[in-house]
Amino acid sequence: MLWGAGDPRPAQAETDYQILDFDDLNGWAADDHRAALSAFMETCPDLKDQDWRTLCAIAPSFGDATLFFELLFRPVEISDKRAALFTGYFEPEMNGSRVQTARFRYPVYRKPPEVREGTLWKSRREIETTDIMKNRGLEIAWVDDPTALFFTQIQGSGRIRLQDGSYIRLGYRASNGFRYRSVGAELVRRGIYQPHQVSAKVIGNWVRRNGAAGEELLRHNPGYVFFRVIRNVPAEKGPLGAMNRPLTKLRSAAVDPRYVKLGAPVWIEKRGADPINQLFIAQDTGSAIKGAQRADIFFGTGEAAGQAAGRLRDPGRMIVLLPIQRAYALLPETVM
Repeated sequence: MLWGAGDPRPAQAETDYQILDFDDLNGWAADDHRAALSAFMETCPDLKDQDWRTLCAIAPSFGDATLFFELLFRPVEISDKRAALFTGYFEPEMNGSRVQTARFRYPVYRKPPEVREGTLWKSRREIETTDIMKNRGLEIAWVDDPTALFFTQIQGSGRIRLQDGSYIRLGYRASNGFRYRSVGAELVRRGIYQPHQVSAKVIGNWVRRNGAAGEELLRHNPGYVFFRVIRNVPAEKGPLGAMNRPLTKLRSAAVDPRYVKLGAPVWIEKRGADPINQLFIAQDTGSAIKGAQRADIFFGTGEAAGQAAGRLRDPGRMIVLLPIQRAYALLPETVM
């Protein structure tokens, strides 16, 4: 059976599949396949289908990571007629405190028990300016930058650096149900910036310069995210992805699971500035990641990672590596 439990199914009838050779992958020989295999091992024990479990079981016995991929997988280009697009994402890092102070006055909240995923609750404005959250003990911590918190909510995960050098790692728990409205687009609408000038850094600087008006701008987006504390993940590892395992900097990617099985290796050839030809592991998803040739590359944690991720919006192509029999089963019977 091709599509086992938990596997993606083709989302559209016009999905095409083409099996390639590894020689067809631009830059394949120059990549660090051992780094990709290490990321693959982070999540492959969670794969349920027998062929994937077999690959995971024998992976540690391969001294040559390149041989592991070339011998046991076949590259498959999956197309749904939409142009390829690659973007980047990261794990924000905020400065914070476990107690409220004059500096650390912006709360990071757990989910209120009455919030139900998929239904509307209170807007960002109501959460931040009324007493709806007061005296309920829902604060995980307090941070000193409302813009950093805002973008952490957009990313859906992050971590708080406490004053003693320790961390609190945050994972997505729930949202208030409102759709995201772009504050960058609002700055453009007001005539403050041109579209090409807007970035997370520009938005953050504008909010800080404008005090109460800056915080009011953030409320243009009514959506709000509540977090949970992620424990037992070392600080040097990345945040948890959709497979509930840590992501690996520049080796993990978010994909559309309707087309790409979570846990599968994916070869990405990103064009544009600073081309990337590298093997990633599909370990995450995202609400904006739709299509067979759509992926979001994880750039790591902190400000530098955020700047690098924010610059990426490029075309290219993505090739999925599948177990051999699974790859050939995708082809039409007339080709077999």
